[in-house]
Order: sequence, then structure tokens, then C-alpha cells
Amino acid sequence: VRWMMYWIVFALFMATETFTDLLISWFPFYYEVKMAFVIWLLSPYTRGASLLYRRFVHPTLARREKDIDEFLAQARERSYDAMLRFGKRGLNLAATAAVQAATKSQGALAGRLRSFSMQDLRSLPEQ
Repeated sequence: VRWMMYWIVFALFMATETFTDLLISWFPFYYEVKMAFVIWLLSPYTRGASLLYRRFVHPTLARREKDIDEFLAQARERSYDAMLRFGKRGLNLAATAAVQAATKSQGALAGRLRSFSMQDLRSLPEQ
């Protein structure tokens, strides 16, 4: 649980740092303060990540639990629809490619299929 809290807080820190790094990286000792903050988050003595998680992250997630669940349900539904749509499109492309390949082979496939007569097919051993 402690590591889960750390990684969630650290991920949020990294996401916000991506944007704020451009704005405040020119402050003196910025990188030293950032490194000290990460050590504070990670330290088992200070338990900074647990403190931030319990005080800020968990209450925010608990308040928005219904919204998050609805978003996940919508995302699941949209991904299912997208997979169906892309699957149909992929099958159509494959069928089109097969037809084009057959027509470009100048009838070789058709000639090969015509070479089998019904008598040839009946003489095959049944398995």
C-alpha cells in the first residue's frame, strides 16, 4: 500500500512537473529542491507520499468516484465500438486485397480451380 501511494503521488508529480518545469526551472536551486522533494516522498521516515496521498489524492478520488466510474464505462463502450469498426474495416481491406490479387493473377487462380472436376473431387478419399 505504501508503494502504491508513492507511485500514484510520484506519477501526479511527474505529470505536473512536465508543465511547470518550463516555467520555474530558472529559479535558483530548483533541481536541488525537486530532488529533495522526491527523497521526502520516498523516505520511510517522513512518509511524504503517504501524507500527500491521504490528505489530498484520496479525498479527491473519493469525491469523484462516480464520475471516474462513468468515464471508464464510456471508455470501455467506445473501445468496444472502435474495435468492431476497425475489425470490419480490416476485413473489408483484406477481402478487397484478396480480390485484387486474384484478378491481377490473370486468371491463374480461376484456371487452377477449374482444373478440378467433380469427378476428381469425388475420387478423393473421405477423411
